[in-house]
Amino acid sequence: MYWKEMLGAIAKPNKNAKVFDLSTDYKFEGLQEYPRPQLQRNSYINLNGMWDYRIINGKGQVAASGLIQVPFSPETTLSKTGCRTLLPEETLEYTHRFTIDKVKKTKHLILHFGAVDQVAYVSLNGVNIGMHEGGYTAFSFDITDFIIEGENEIKVRVRDYTDRVGYGRGKQSLEPSGMWYRAQSGIWQTVWMEWVPAAYIIDMTMVPDIDNHKLEVIFKVSEIKGKIVISSSNQDLIKQYTVDRIEDDKIYVTINLNQYKLWTPETPILYFLNIEYGKDAFSTYFAMRHFGVDKDENGIPRLSLNHKPYFMNGVLDQGYYPESLMTPPSDAAMINDIEMIKSMGFNMIRKHCKIEPMRWYFHCDRIGMIVWQDIVNGGTKYDMNMICNIPTVVRPFGNTKDKNKLFLRFTGRNTDKSKSVWFKECEETIKQLKNVPCLGQWCLFNEGWGQFDANTCLEFAKKYDETRPFDSASGWFHEGCGDVYSEHIYFEDLRVKKVGKPYVISEYGGFSLRVGNHVHRDAMYGYKRFSQPKDLQDAYEKLMTKIKSLEAEGLSAAVFTQATDIEDELNGLMTYDRKVQKLY
Repeated sequence: MYWKEMLGAIAKPNKNAKVFDLSTDYKFEGLQEYPRPQLQRNSYINLNGMWDYRIINGKGQVAASGLIQVPFSPETTLSKTGCRTLLPEETLEYTHRFTIDKVKKTKHLILHFGAVDQVAYVSLNGVNIGMHEGGYTAFSFDITDFIIEGENEIKVRVRDYTDRVGYGRGKQSLEPSGMWYRAQSGIWQTVWMEWVPAAYIIDMTMVPDIDNHKLEVIFKVSEIKGKIVISSSNQDLIKQYTVDRIEDDKIYVTINLNQYKLWTPETPILYFLNIEYGKDAFSTYFAMRHFGVDKDENGIPRLSLNHKPYFMNGVLDQGYYPESLMTPPSDAAMINDIEMIKSMGFNMIRKHCKIEPMRWYFHCDRIGMIVWQDIVNGGTKYDMNMICNIPTVVRPFGNTKDKNKLFLRFTGRNTDKSKSVWFKECEETIKQLKNVPCLGQWCLFNEGWGQFDANTCLEFAKKYDETRPFDSASGWFHEGCGDVYSEHIYFEDLRVKKVGKPYVISEYGGFSLRVGNHVHRDAMYGYKRFSQPKDLQDAYEKLMTKIKSLEAEGLSAAVFTQATDIEDELNGLMTYDRKVQKLY
């Protein structure tokens, strides 16, 4: 499926986004869309659908079994399992059978998982083929040597420790309340396969250079064999391309561009390429843009887009749904959320404590929405009073140093194992998302959750991406590093600080309003409560007027909390079910 077909397959967003009903507006079709838009081949086999599952307790007994609808976690309604929570001592086991009519002797079959929470052990036809740790990043296996003609059987065994070991867990909790949501487990993004030739492109890195009118591409290949051929349906796009060098399993290519337009939220222009490498062929896309830091005409450091100061008016988005938790229930549901947020006047989404399916980022690219991406928080249990509740109203004094063992005990990063997990997950996250055009900034730590030695972590992260700004510590535990100074302000007066780098308010607002029966349960969490829509509207407009005035004083970006209600949190601009937009 090439790019024209890919675009044609995009579901229409709900233009009248005031009311959105997942049960009637968009029928569930099993998430059949190609899950990786920037490396899309024709040989696509989607494995989503009904699988067998078992939950085995700590004593080796079967605690639950039946059918499960993949890729929805057993804790969700759309899984059709009855919303069974997997406990840390339990094992979730999947079994799925698929048929191979003919094994292609000259090709390889690659099995892909979008994400499995948290530790996955995969076997095929009784042979262990590998494991993956980390619940938010994609992974794959070459299963060529293990498949047979006829029926094949995949087994996936999953352990989910939530906050017991230190893996990234985001907002998940086995005791959900307030800002913490129901934990989920297992397969929660698309499972799929594709046939590739023996010599194929495994992955690639694309870096747009608007100053020199070129796209730098690094192709990682299975073997050096054959030549790279690059074409575009846009005849005026490519001036020429050259292979600069070949090192080990990497081919370095420069594509000089003839005519192009810069990507912005106002003009979200994407360019599509067809890539051939020997017998391998796929489509991809990119955009020409640059995110950085530049000074304005008054000498104030600002976040910039294409070397021009650009105010990023953002909203915090957790990406949860009542019937499917972290898994978007459909492609259309993703589109609806992004369109809704943009229609409210926002040009940026801070993707909070979660990594979305790659199609979500594609929709942000084509719709025109800048994304600030959090590295998913992990570590063991946090002392929420010390790192969250108290600092919300009383700021910590000075910089926090990693040598402060008490601080590390509060943040859940006081073991070498827990720290090594962060480095692994940070590297995987950046490598997976680095090519996304709309991704404008990384956030390493949020409010001290799992935070440690931000200076060392920033140095590590920049080895994998030097093309974007980094927020090293969003909230209040600043360690004197990072490209921006980032604060959360909920109870203080909003203001701008002169700090020698772009000043951003990376969280503010948190206005709560209960809307009829569009609530998850009886609890109500937020930073300021309203009982009438008009009062919420007046407070919101007053706050936005204040933000506008601070922009003139030097504020570089602001992130309103938040896009939707989620479980106890009723501080969304939309209800959890997306049926009501609270502002008018």
